[in-house]
Amino acid sequence: MTRRFLVTGRVQGVGFRWFVARLAQREALGGFVRNLPDGRVEVLASGEQVALERLLAALREGPPHAQVAGVSVSDEPAAPTSTRFEIR
Repeated sequence: MTRRFLVTGRVQGVGFRWFVARLAQREALGGFVRNLPDGRVEVLASGEQVALERLLAALREGPPHAQVAGVSVSDEPAAPTSTRFEIR
């Protein structure tokens, strides 16, 4: 299963991408996290549904200095083929 998450709020410049990458690696998720020009953070993650649900819960909280205003979620048809997760 693959999902795209778009996180809004104060989520750039606060260690958000590193926070997501560590969690994704711990959950054996493949995909990436990146900052978007409009201030959001995009996460594309592929793996077990329960791991994706844990990721979503963590995204809603964020790291200590973040202020998450919202997380939108969409299912994606294409899945990364490995459990490698990268920061872009």
